[in-house]
Amino acid sequence: MTILKGADVVSAINHSLQQELASSSYIPRLAIIRVGERPDDISYERGAIKRMNTVGLRCDSYVFEESISHAKFVEEFQKINTDPDIDGILLLRPLPKHIDETVITALISPEKDVDGISPYNMAKIFSGDETGFAPCTAQAVIEILDYANIPLTGKRVTIIGRSLVVGKPLAMLCIKRNATVTICHTKTLHIEETCRQAEILIACAGQANMVDHSYIGDHAIVIDVGINVDRQNKLCGDVDLNSITPIASLATPVPGGVGTVTTSVLAKHVIQAAKLQGK
Repeated sequence: MTILKGADVVSAINHSLQQELASSSYIPRLAIIRVGERPDDISYERGAIKRMNTVGLRCDSYVFEESISHAKFVEEFQKINTDPDIDGILLLRPLPKHIDETVITALISPEKDVDGISPYNMAKIFSGDETGFAPCTAQAVIEILDYANIPLTGKRVTIIGRSLVVGKPLAMLCIKRNATVTICHTKTLHIEETCRQAEILIACAGQANMVDHSYIGDHAIVIDVGINVDRQNKLCGDVDLNSITPIASLATPVPGGVGTVTTSVLAKHVIQAAKLQGK
């Protein structure tokens, strides 16, 4: 079985973006908005800033105390949202419960919504409109498949997970590429049997090591989107990599797989956002 590491995909994307920026006099700018001090938010923010700097983009963090009121956060968010010098906005979620996330996602300017969280961009993805921004993690899966020269046309693709962050938009992106898509979830009966029919299996269920050899058909391609912590407090994906090794033809690891590609997709979207705004 071949292990496809995200670092190879990242290197290719970053090189392409750096070349594109070298031919432009404008340097796009990303605003990262964080509320509170969640360790996973801080970790992702740190990684995103590093990736933006590597590519050559401007990036600034806007950090607010967890106790900020809904009304005050809306006011501060709108200042960032309407700033003409900001090309893309990354809102780290989930927000504290007292802040209505649906209000905020509806407010974000679609052309700055580089992580595809607004209803406007989500509608574009579901309608097959390529001018919309897909969520970065969903798009990262497509980037990995493209890098590996794996065509989706006519392929049987099964996705385990139905969230609006990965599963559902990813299904739409695969359908756009003419794949035949099945979505499985916690209520799917005989899920192992369904998954074994897949030529490409994408796991984004959020359950540590749930996908073992019983889910995998011969020579299947397995993309692991999950980020979990196992019983030994080690980072792991949704796929038990050791279990599927004798059966699958290719798989992505966790860590070091899809997650590493996500911030490069974010950088790509920031550049696209600047173009959409005529910069």
